[in-house]
Amino acid sequence: MTRYESVAAAPAQSTLALSQLLLSNASYTGTADHDLLSLHWPSPPRNVLLLSKDYSHAASIALVEFAQHITSSYPNLSLITDPSHAQTLFNALSSLVPIASIPSSPPITTTHKTNSTSDTSNLLTQKTDLVATFGGDGTILRASSLFSTSPSVPPILSFAMGTLGFLGEWKFKDYKRAFREVYMSGAPGTLLDEEPLVSNSRATAKKSADDLASPADKEIRSGPWASLRGYSLGPSRPSRVLLRHRLKVGITHNSPSPTSPSETPPHYTTHALNEVLLHRGRSPHLLHISVTLNGRPLTQAVADGILISTPTGSTAYNLSAGGSIIHPLVPSLLLTPICPRSLSFRPLVLPAGVDVGLRVDKGGNRGWRDVEVSVDGVRVGSEGGKKGSRNGVEEWGSGNGGVLEIRVTGEQLQAPGCNSGEGNGGKGWSGGVPCVMRPGEKGAPGDDGWVGGLTDLLKFNYPFGEEG
Repeated sequence: MTRYESVAAAPAQSTLALSQLLLSNASYTGTADHDLLSLHWPSPPRNVLLLSKDYSHAASIALVEFAQHITSSYPNLSLITDPSHAQTLFNALSSLVPIASIPSSPPITTTHKTNSTSDTSNLLTQKTDLVATFGGDGTILRASSLFSTSPSVPPILSFAMGTLGFLGEWKFKDYKRAFREVYMSGAPGTLLDEEPLVSNSRATAKKSADDLASPADKEIRSGPWASLRGYSLGPSRPSRVLLRHRLKVGITHNSPSPTSPSETPPHYTTHALNEVLLHRGRSPHLLHISVTLNGRPLTQAVADGILISTPTGSTAYNLSAGGSIIHPLVPSLLLTPICPRSLSFRPLVLPAGVDVGLRVDKGGNRGWRDVEVSVDGVRVGSEGGKKGSRNGVEEWGSGNGGVLEIRVTGEQLQAPGCNSGEGNGGKGWSGGVPCVMRPGEKGAPGDDGWVGGLTDLLKFNYPFGEEG
């Protein structure tokens, strides 16, 4: 394999066999003093996926500057990026830095045929240690979507360079510190300097370093962290991670048994970080949507559509539609109608484990052919012939069947029996989207940035008429 190669185009066996694409396997453990998790690397991370905001010159420049720094300061790093930046990095970096290119389209698993983008998602999961994003909330959603068919997502280090940046944690000017903290997170102890302060020769320097080193330091210098110099954060100061909930989404369409579509395996499965939207599309007619909770009928909604959101997505489309704001650590999902005909249909906050079903029948829906489904802002279409297709996405109502059903439930974040590192093969917490958090301004280790986001970015309860 050459230095610059497409992950999707390369045969899986040749890509998986590359030594530079070995995985370090991050793990997360609970903490006693706050609700954020601790990030631990058993060995230094090797593969970093870089993504920037589309059509942003500043974000692209930041991506290249970041790549130049980490590849020159940290050994044995490989970079993964999208095709639009792969060639740029190829020209800007040393010829010894491996660079891999990936497609950026969000994957969906289908039961009808093998989906190459789903295979790419699985390969990315196997080969990506860390994700760094340069942009706004949309860039983070795009990063999450690349792993939407995988049960786990690598930790995401986000730099706020977008319009709002509610999810973005770090300012780009702090990128050296940010990456250092993530890279060294959980490294055992102190890494000695390559040259002690008092030394007249390399032999004397080596002897002095060996004399000064404790047994733990000597073990570090011969272990996986041996190639690093300087001081680590130490095992007691790991990076803090907020594990954001995802939705598990299954979509069934054109069921041969319209009376019992819930018994049909979903044609499409994916995960969502923000929300799932069922909408009337370009049709001027309201949708008639049957809503069930754990299989029990809740209501027959007549509305423009319905949103099912995560706590992370509660400050997105859900907020504009009148839904509640939920803290990202609360295991829940939100059911929010969009312009319902009935004023008594209010938004609901439900436990994360509830199975929510949305069903649209052809009968009684004059706008059946125009029904749209989107996941995290990306429209999802059915497969089939060109009949009824628009913008390359097949419409759900274009087939011969008469039922569309969406099943949504919250993803389980903790493996059964897992408690602060126990269970799950000793890996601790699993699932969700792990986001690396910036330390609080006042040094509070458990500051998740949520309050600051509400007050500074969303202007929560901002007095009317006052200038900011």
